[in-house]
Amino acid sequence: MYSDDDPHLAELRAACLGFPEAVEVEAWGRPTFRAGKKIFAVFEGDAAHPFAVIFKPEPDDRPALLQDPRFYSPAYWGPSGWLALDFTVADVDWTEVGELLDASYRQVALKRMIKALDAD
Repeated sequence: MYSDDDPHLAELRAACLGFPEAVEVEAWGRPTFRAGKKIFAVFEGDAAHPFAVIFKPEPDDRPALLQDPRFYSPAYWGPSGWLALDFTVADVDWTEVGELLDASYRQVALKRMIKALDAD
């Protein structure tokens, strides 16, 4: 369902695997990025959004993000508060992606992982 040379995957991998104890696990035919056993990001694609990242935003940020056409509520994940950023709608701002991933990671990471992140 994906290829290692898909656009944006290398950059997303580098961003996700830069978090303490982050690992990549293939699930559902897609790369998922985890803090321990908990997912904080998924590289996704479908007919409408061929290259995207699913992440869990801060609940207070979700309504504002949905006003931006780059973001959408993904099937299965959306009802639980997750959003996706479509990489094909505009140029990708990797600083912004890093901030979104940071917020998602912090929601699932163990205290020791967050402590290590904050120490960097």
